[in-house]
Amino acid sequence: MVLLGFIALWIVLNTTAWFGRWDVWPFIMLNLSLSCLAATLSPIILMSQNRQAEKDRLTSRYDYHVDRKAEHEIIDMQKDLEEIKKLLRRHSSAN
Repeated sequence: MVLLGFIALWIVLNTTAWFGRWDVWPFIMLNLSLSCLAATLSPIILMSQNRQAEKDRLTSRYDYHVDRKAEHEIIDMQKDLEEIKKLLRRHSSAN
């Protein structure tokens, strides 16, 4: 927010020439300062993206292991249900 206010103030003061025009219309000095700011912040942004990607990869790996465990438990439960069905069929046919 402060940066946007500074840029707006720069443009207004420079176009109305209250203090003399120190940066003519394409605002070369403003572009230079914003380019330097972008060049300074780019590595920081990229590092934070890499950290987030690492966190996402770990979360994904954990989710995969939880899903595999749940799948094995479901398979075991299905086997148990099949065994119960067989026992019930034997019991009902014996009566």
